[in-house]
Amino acid sequence: MAPIAIGRILAVYGLKGWVKVFSFTDPIERIASYSPWLIKKPDSRSPLQLLEIEAVKSHGKGIIALPKGYTDRDQAQLLIGNEIWTPGEQLAELDEGDYYWRELVGLRVVNQSGQDYGKVDHLLETGANDVLVVKADKHSMDDRERLIPFVVPRFIQQVNLAEGKMTVDWDPEY
Repeated sequence: MAPIAIGRILAVYGLKGWVKVFSFTDPIERIASYSPWLIKKPDSRSPLQLLEIEAVKSHGKGIIALPKGYTDRDQAQLLIGNEIWTPGEQLAELDEGDYYWRELVGLRVVNQSGQDYGKVDHLLETGANDVLVVKADKHSMDDRERLIPFVVPRFIQQVNLAEGKMTVDWDPEY
C-alpha cells in the first residue's frame, strides 16, 4: 500500500530540537503509534526521507516530537513545513462501512436517479459530521459544487470503492 500523509511539522518547540506537529490522525495522539515517519516538503517531487523519532508527547491541544539527532532549535527549524508520511500498511483496518477520507476522495457521486454530481474533491470536518465537497466535472449534470453531509444512511446510500462510485440521497437543487 502506498505511503499516506499523517501530519505536518508546523514549528520548532523550545531550544532542544523539539517540533510542533499537526496530526491528521483521529485521535491526534495516534500519530505517535506510526513508525517510521517519512518526510518531504509539500508538492515536492523529491523522495520521502526517513525521520527517526525519539519521543512524541501531547502538549496542550497539540503534539510535539523530538526527531533523533536534532539537538537544537536551528536544526529543527529545517524540518518546518515538511509533511509526515507513513507506509500505508500501518493504517488500522476499519470496520465495515467506515472509510478513510483518502478512500472517498475521487469517488463519482450520483443520486438515486443516476444524476451525476461530479467527484469528491475533499472532505471537511465540521464537528457534527464530516462533509463531502463534490466538484463538478465534464461528466456532471451541471457545474455546481455541492456540500453533502457524510451521514449514513440518511444522505449516503452506498459507497462502492471497487466501482469508484457513491450513491447519495441528495436533492440536485442543493
